[in-house]
Amino acid sequence: MPAYAGSPAARSGDVAGTLRLLAYLALAVALIVLDHRGGWLAQIRARGELAVQPLWWLAGLPGRVGDNIRDSAATRSRLVRENRMLRNALLIGSARLARLQTAAAENARLRGLLGAAERGGLDVQLAPILDIDLDPTRQRLVLDAGSRDGVHAGQSVIDAGGLLGQIIAVQPGTATVLLLTDPDHAVPVVVARSGVRLVAYGKGRSDQLELANIPLSSDVRVGDAVVTSGLGGRFPAGFPVGTLTALRPDDSRAFLVGDLDPAAQLDRGRDVLLLKSRGSAAGLREAPPPARPAQSSQARAPTAAARAPESAPAAAAERTP
Repeated sequence: MPAYAGSPAARSGDVAGTLRLLAYLALAVALIVLDHRGGWLAQIRARGELAVQPLWWLAGLPGRVGDNIRDSAATRSRLVRENRMLRNALLIGSARLARLQTAAAENARLRGLLGAAERGGLDVQLAPILDIDLDPTRQRLVLDAGSRDGVHAGQSVIDAGGLLGQIIAVQPGTATVLLLTDPDHAVPVVVARSGVRLVAYGKGRSDQLELANIPLSSDVRVGDAVVTSGLGGRFPAGFPVGTLTALRPDDSRAFLVGDLDPAAQLDRGRDVLLLKSRGSAAGLREAPPPARPAQSSQARAPTAAARAPESAPAAAAERTP
């Protein structure tokens, strides 16, 4: 049965509540005084904070994970952009370096060409290469210089190493060069050491010429330097043609065949020299004067086959297609 206001039960409930409130207030005041004097509640609060610290860390974990994900995404995108920029810069730098290296090599070749012309006191004209054809059956160069630049058919073409070929066709703006290695080309040569006259033929290979019909009794050795003889009047005498690298008997076993390593760089370079004068080329590469052959019994009595190649250069001059 509920207690009504003013009844003894209600008054006793109010007194009990008031007493509990006073007890709580007294306890609170006592705790405040004790905490102020002893500070022991601060230690309890510190331990309590330490106990609930994992809960705080766990509560803040989603926010931190989100921040880390955003920072990682931003950092990755920035690194990707920087990597792309650095890669492009590296490619551009590599291309520039390759171009500078190519320019340096080309300058070295030009210095070699001009140095050879100056050393020999040659009257030459520098002509850039416009096109090249190194087919085994057709060895040609097209020069970016023609009749309006003073180029004419029959001019000898050289580089810093030696003889390249001759001009066979001239247009107003271009000229065609027949290389020594063309199968239809032959040039009279002489062995610089012994003075033996021979004919060097093209084989369609940019790295090799051929000396055919070498008499067995001729003073020709592997390693001999071969230069133009001047016979036929097409090429001036004394221009390096190549170095003898091998000797072998021909099919008839009556003559020798020699392989010649060209002195000129037939498969490289961007410029050549056109020889204007027909003077000697002794300054291009100092070659010793032809030595007089030894007077042996074989040399005193040459066979008809041995005499034939000596007269061949004048008749087997450069064959143009």
